[in-house]
Amino acid sequence: MSSIIPAPIARQPWAMLTPLILLTFFGAAVLYSAAGGKFSPFADTHLLRFAITMVMALIIASMPRDFVKLMAYPGYIIVLLLLVAVEAAGSLGGGSQRWLELGPIRIQPSELMKPAVALALARFYDTLPTGMIGSWRALLPAGVIIALPVLLVLMQPDLGTALAILFSGAVVMFLAGLPMSWFLSAGALGAVAVPLAYSFALKPYQQRRVTTFLDPESDPLGSGYHITQSKIAIGSGGFSGKGFNEGSQSHLQYLPEPHTDFVFATMAEEWGFLGGLFVIVCFGLILAWGLSVARNAQNRFDRLLAAGMVATMFFYIAINLMMVMGMAPVVGIPLPFMSHGGSSMLTNMMCLGVLMMVYRWNTQRHGGGLLSS
Repeated sequence: MSSIIPAPIARQPWAMLTPLILLTFFGAAVLYSAAGGKFSPFADTHLLRFAITMVMALIIASMPRDFVKLMAYPGYIIVLLLLVAVEAAGSLGGGSQRWLELGPIRIQPSELMKPAVALALARFYDTLPTGMIGSWRALLPAGVIIALPVLLVLMQPDLGTALAILFSGAVVMFLAGLPMSWFLSAGALGAVAVPLAYSFALKPYQQRRVTTFLDPESDPLGSGYHITQSKIAIGSGGFSGKGFNEGSQSHLQYLPEPHTDFVFATMAEEWGFLGGLFVIVCFGLILAWGLSVARNAQNRFDRLLAAGMVATMFFYIAINLMMVMGMAPVVGIPLPFMSHGGSSMLTNMMCLGVLMMVYRWNTQRHGGGLLSS
């Protein structure tokens, strides 16, 4: 078989690429329907972004380990400065100041910070002597690495992205071996701080999202409208859905943002339980492959870096799916590889590029043979 398929193609991680490509093209079909049976403006740009970011992911996958280690802290600092620039000169959109416009390019630095934090933490714990893992030297610098971007992102304000950065950073710290008692203590402090944060730290619209999550039926035509319509769309799909391009909730504009945050609800209405199962299986295969890459890594840096990328993608997937089903507050996090959003596609393809890079390091370590996923 290896003589038929060229080596550069055969050695690619098809256990991940196959579900990724299927998921992306399925997402394009859903976006085609969300636009009323038109490729423009959603499906065509979705596929174009996927093609461009796939090239970027392949470039990332080819990078040597020493170069990645060298750029860990400078990359983090550059993205941190971009976050500061957002506060100084960022463009407004949807009531938030999250974007930088550099000529024709519009970027959201907070998205780039998710993989940047995981990379910086992996580098930090790679250089920290094992004997210091249980001391404050393992906690304080890492806490600063996480806290600075989280605070800047909360100022935008963007609670969802801040939580994503915090989650991926916490996962890397946990896998680095920090004492469990520290995480339990942080959880207890967090539980105490939740009421205070709700009263003093959250914006009024963020407070409404929390109360809507707890009781969406209290204001079904106001703050609870998004979640109510999303659950109606998902439930009305039944087992096999209403049929491709036949979704009434999205086509009649009952479902808000059917091409971005609520794309899963758009899909579930037309494809039903079977479509939802297909999406979840594809995501499961991608995440399982990522975990196998982290598990097969031969040193601490590779392992923590891969785990941080998996945690970032998992947060996207889990929060979006829970959000559209009314199991989490609406925080504006798109569904990877399906939602129409350039920043989301860029971040998640960067994560996959890093995982492909670690996968390549793993295969080189094993004499070039392919690892099972």
